[in-house]
Amino acid sequence: MITAEVSVYPLKTSDASNVITNSINSLSNVGVEYSVGSISTRLHGNEEQVWNSLKDMFQNAQNSGEVSMVVTITNAAG
Repeated sequence: MITAEVSVYPLKTSDASNVITNSINSLSNVGVEYSVGSISTRLHGNEEQVWNSLKDMFQNAQNSGEVSMVVTITNAAG
């Protein structure tokens, strides 16, 4: 199992909140455990789930234009 903490930063848009929300909503189709915080979202699952979730989040966000995504990944327990 691995954990990722991810933040999505839409660029050059006045609709950043919707881009971020849509990106997070893409997680409901992947089966990964996640919790949304004030500045980041934490994902937890097996490697395939987490990597696929990050890919889905980025692809969803970039549909709205330029985006930066910051990710920290760990395999440490707790």
